[in-house]
Amino acid sequence: MIEQIPKYLLRIIKDGECSTVEFKATKKNLPNSLFETICSMLNRNGGHIFLGVKDDGKIVGVYKDYVKEIKKNFANLCNNNEKICPTVHLEIKEYLVYKKEILYIYVYESSDVHKTANKIFDRNEDGDFEITGNTSLISQLYIRKSSTYIENKIYPFATIDDLRKDLIDKARNMAVNRVANHPWSKMNDLEMLRSASLYEKNLQTGEEGFNLACLLLLGKDDVITSALSYYKTDAILKVNNIDRYDDRDDIRTNLIESYERLINFIKKHLNEKFYTDGNQRINIRDVIARELCVNLLIHREYSNPIPARLIITKELMITENANRPRNIGYINLNDYSPYPKNPKIANFFKEIGLAEELGSGIKTITKYNKIYSGGVPSFKDDEIFIVNVPLSEKTTAVILDDIEGMDELKLKLYNYIKSNNGVSRQEINDYMYPLFKTINKNELNNKTRYIISFLRERNLIYNVGTRNMPKWLLKK
Repeated sequence: MIEQIPKYLLRIIKDGECSTVEFKATKKNLPNSLFETICSMLNRNGGHIFLGVKDDGKIVGVYKDYVKEIKKNFANLCNNNEKICPTVHLEIKEYLVYKKEILYIYVYESSDVHKTANKIFDRNEDGDFEITGNTSLISQLYIRKSSTYIENKIYPFATIDDLRKDLIDKARNMAVNRVANHPWSKMNDLEMLRSASLYEKNLQTGEEGFNLACLLLLGKDDVITSALSYYKTDAILKVNNIDRYDDRDDIRTNLIESYERLINFIKKHLNEKFYTDGNQRINIRDVIARELCVNLLIHREYSNPIPARLIITKELMITENANRPRNIGYINLNDYSPYPKNPKIANFFKEIGLAEELGSGIKTITKYNKIYSGGVPSFKDDEIFIVNVPLSEKTTAVILDDIEGMDELKLKLYNYIKSNNGVSRQEINDYMYPLFKTINKNELNNKTRYIISFLRERNLIYNVGTRNMPKWLLKK
């Protein structure tokens, strides 16, 4: 079922062509000038391309029987280094407009200078224009890209030994698992990093080497600290001790493992909830966590020393990251055109399967959090980008009170409850027997009730010693 075009895209069509909007009246195939427009938009401010729309905005549509082949050819050309260099990751979406089918491409503003067929294009109100032979305009383009995107900063004295070989191999395997016969599978490490625009040459200064994006993604911890001394990400739990914190993870490692630690922090402190979406059963807590953590890391302004933060309270899950805002205020999902703050990092995450289409994250979080907690998230675009995801009592995991006498064995039992491993049944018995022998049913605190409920659900309570246990405890 083809989706009706969103209202904000329909408004863009009605407003007509400009430096960020281009119409192509093709019906059967990709227009010859398509990649000139893509190249120019990548090099300038990004934009919107509509296939099946005339220059005057009239909807003519594309032939339905040709859509599949058009999309296939487009994907292949986006990955063809001779067609667009560096390669890009763009998608075509199908929409219905007045019962006619059109194709839509969102082009992000790139941190690279791109070529198509070995020619460089820029864009203005009149359309695409070639600047290949104009050294002044090319120089200005490189200066603007370098000053706008800190991820482009080259470290000429960094070597392959400053990167973690195991992470490079891990990323390659993740990409191959996502897409069979992925080009990285046939490349050596340096070729792979060049392909991902993580090793490059600045044609203005002549500097060549690994860039900051590469170090943040794949660098050793001490190398990252040397390149960006203030870099860190905080994960904080504030439920009982709101003046300080109940739990914290101070993360100062590469972005791939930072992502994994943030995900695990959320899993540790928020409950699961499963939902059937179509024919697929998904854990919506994990879907929300994934989008939230990816957005926190790849859209952060790394030139700003303010740490990125993930905060979990009783009522909210909050992320905060330094930002270069384009529009101050809360984001309206019905009228929102995303742009990448760190395109190289974003594309790498997409290649290894940790990120989806640009802009899909906030829509996914909004969709699934209505099911997860019933609340509607908010996204504030400002110098600090803030996401507030409402939680409920059912979504927040039980936090044990810091009661007197919480010895090592009790903590081990709590960890067993959270991870379902690491404590033997004999250890459960050793702990449970003296605890429940003396306890009064009416004096149970929330911690003990949770332990009992957990053990009963898994029939573990009947595998521990039951001699002299209170009769109420043994009842199912």
